[in-house]
Amino acid sequence: MSVRATDTKARSDEPDETPYEVGQDNIEVFGLDIHNPVFIVSALLVVVFVALTLVFQSEAKALFTVLRPWLTSQFDWLFMLTGNVAVVLCGLLAVSPWGRIRLGGEDAAPDYTYLGWFAMLFAAGMGIGLMFFGVLEPLYHLMEPPLGIDAADVETARRAAMAATIFHWGLHPWAIYAVVGLSLGLFAYNNNLPLSIRSAFYPLLGRRVHGWPGHAIDTLAVLATLFGLATSLGFGASQAAAGLHDLVGMPITTGTKIALIAAITSVAVASVVAGLDAGIKRLSQLNMVLVALLLVYVVAAGPTWSILAGIPEAAYDYLRYLPSLSSWSDRPDAAFLHGWTTFYWAWWISWSPFVGMFIARVSRGRTVREFIIAACFVPLAVSIVWMTALGGTAIHQFLTDGYQGVAETMRADTPELSLYRMLAPLPYGGIASFVGVVLVILFFVTSSDSGSLVVDTITAGGKLEAPVAQRVFWAIFEGLVAVALLVGGGLQALRAAAVSTGLPFTLVVLVMCASLVVGLRSAFREKARRRR
Repeated sequence: MSVRATDTKARSDEPDETPYEVGQDNIEVFGLDIHNPVFIVSALLVVVFVALTLVFQSEAKALFTVLRPWLTSQFDWLFMLTGNVAVVLCGLLAVSPWGRIRLGGEDAAPDYTYLGWFAMLFAAGMGIGLMFFGVLEPLYHLMEPPLGIDAADVETARRAAMAATIFHWGLHPWAIYAVVGLSLGLFAYNNNLPLSIRSAFYPLLGRRVHGWPGHAIDTLAVLATLFGLATSLGFGASQAAAGLHDLVGMPITTGTKIALIAAITSVAVASVVAGLDAGIKRLSQLNMVLVALLLVYVVAAGPTWSILAGIPEAAYDYLRYLPSLSSWSDRPDAAFLHGWTTFYWAWWISWSPFVGMFIARVSRGRTVREFIIAACFVPLAVSIVWMTALGGTAIHQFLTDGYQGVAETMRADTPELSLYRMLAPLPYGGIASFVGVVLVILFFVTSSDSGSLVVDTITAGGKLEAPVAQRVFWAIFEGLVAVALLVGGGLQALRAAAVSTGLPFTLVVLVMCASLVVGLRSAFREKARRRR
């Protein structure tokens, strides 16, 4: 028997409970349809955090400076374990008979075409991050190689650098997203539960997910989403400001970044008002077109044959170094492990409620196998091509041409300039830099309005059509959190916030893996029973 919210006997503490209805705990205040107490507690915690960060800026900056390295060094094993478990689980599900289970039932049809679906997955998942780190990270790892590799061994360092970059943006982050997204899609569409993080724990908690354990899970998901998004928005504002400085001489100051966050949040609010199909879907498709144009341009204008030859080489090196990079025991490169990998894993985990719920929202009608291929292996392929093209071009400029532009951004601690410095010596580099700025801004907008949609759904108790004013409220809140973190400690504060909220949600993801297995087993048995 499948686990259903409307089955009063299944996994219930009291046999005579009435079925739970989405929104039954909601209250209406000032035209908002809010889930009590998740909305109120989440909003108050964010307000208190923003206020304290702005009032005690020097103390906040000092705290954020030491918090991230302490967390990433003390809990590296937990972050790495979670990523590995997610990858193994997704791989097993993709090849198992459970992969034929369809989100929404056997007769469910997909809401979006493959192109529209892929575009929204990609734009929500890691758009700003690829723009920020796609050039910077491969060259950085070449100069300071992982796994104890000697930087003087240039060829080995180059190949390990590309493998490490793809490792950070490949299977592991997307497997984490896929676990969360599959859990939400399965229990919402196949078991008639609210589209909220708490629903993923129904096989383990039963009706208690509608009480304080569920409230705690959803509140933690809201905070993780807001701070994970704030980190990306901060990176995006820094990179957009750097691009505008290069193009029109706009000064790179905290005030400039705040103004950009305010302006782009306003655009995101307009997209939120337009809705999922008219706003996020169209912006995501525009993103994909511009990404493809920029990628083709770099391949054509850069070291074309080196890039094309480097793609299969990078894929091979990624698989070759994957076991070593996935381990946290007896590593000779503690600085790389803690400064890069465990920070990334915490960031991905803090993003997982947002990305997981968003891809669940747009994936009704897809099978488990389709879902995993689209949410894990397609992004891996895109990451390999993207990193080889942009990062490979930066490495070629450095090693072959002797160009120091990108390397200087590392020495000067201005990583936000790396993309533009790589594009500068290429033909029509100024136009390409302009496209890069537009892409950063568009990814900024799609991340913000997608995040608002997700937080709004959680704080509305799983309702898919909460009042527009509620989505606007959360879009503005996201901007306020990003501003508070920038003012209170810059990029260090953004990184610390992502790690801090990612840590407790790591435990949520691990338990969610177990819950997903239980739910899929139940769904498969139900499917087999109906066919008899």
